[in-house]
Amino acid sequence: MHDLLMIDGLQYSHWNEEIFRQMQAGGLSAVHATIAYHENARETLSRIGEWNRRFETWPELIRPVREASDIRLAHQEGRVGIFFGFQNCSPIEDDISLVEVFRQLGVLIMQLTYNNQSLLASGCYETEDNGISRFGRQVIREMNRVGMLIDMSHSAERSTLEAIELSSRPVIVSHANPSSFHAAKRNKSNAVLRGIAESGGLLGFSTYPFHLKGASGCTLESFCDMVASTAELMGVEHIGIGTDLCQQQPLQVLEWMRNGRWSKDKDYGEGSKDNANWPAPLQWFRDSRDFPVIAQGLRDRGFAEDEVRNIMGLNWLRLLENATTAQD
Repeated sequence: MHDLLMIDGLQYSHWNEEIFRQMQAGGLSAVHATIAYHENARETLSRIGEWNRRFETWPELIRPVREASDIRLAHQEGRVGIFFGFQNCSPIEDDISLVEVFRQLGVLIMQLTYNNQSLLASGCYETEDNGISRFGRQVIREMNRVGMLIDMSHSAERSTLEAIELSSRPVIVSHANPSSFHAAKRNKSNAVLRGIAESGGLLGFSTYPFHLKGASGCTLESFCDMVASTAELMGVEHIGIGTDLCQQQPLQVLEWMRNGRWSKDKDYGEGSKDNANWPAPLQWFRDSRDFPVIAQGLRDRGFAEDEVRNIMGLNWLRLLENATTAQD
């Protein structure tokens, strides 16, 4: 068992034994696994069923995380805990009661929107940011009540700031970077980052090359400089890792993320056809086995050992322990 408790705040890989062994070899104690992008309620139930079969097939490698305390058990056992999240609100359809149903099924995190306008909020690719809708206000209240974390990773600025203001519990950005570091539409302004920290929430730094300065050529030193400057802005207790790893996924999966069922045209994300395929991986972070490389990079950048432990996993663990319990 690795001494360092490490958590990845977002992955959507082609789940198989090789991927799970990579996670275990890299020392991961838990991974936030996306189980829905554009799926409706029925389809999402099937995704949960698929995970149940994985837990049954590889019990020596992975275990379900229904409550945050299961992550500590996974760490002690040397297994990787898997906790579920949605990258969109589509699984709840137009039924607020499904928020609690999915939380009871182990879904700890839900984004209010994925790039586009949803029933709840505006996505970061919309021309107009309409903020949080009437339905969205009700869903935020219900998510707070049942202990489901609000994730604004793909949401627009006004919508994100309004969600922070409306939520009585921490709000997160599970996988993005500061826009001051790299001006991708998905990256977040200093105003949003300060708001996330003030809510008690967390930013998970993304290793997805299109979110980084220099794309696939971004160096470990540059990444750690970004972490250091963000720690000064937000406080080291409000940052973690959310790699956005999509290991072994075919192009069709990238197109499903972007196009779903809403478009007959190809959506190129940041607007460039250069962004039409998966980017080449970072040289220093190819898969989950390289998590210790990030930890050592932070040490080399001057972070103290307790700060490295917090960034690599303990900040995520404390947040999940405090924010995913049901309120009376």
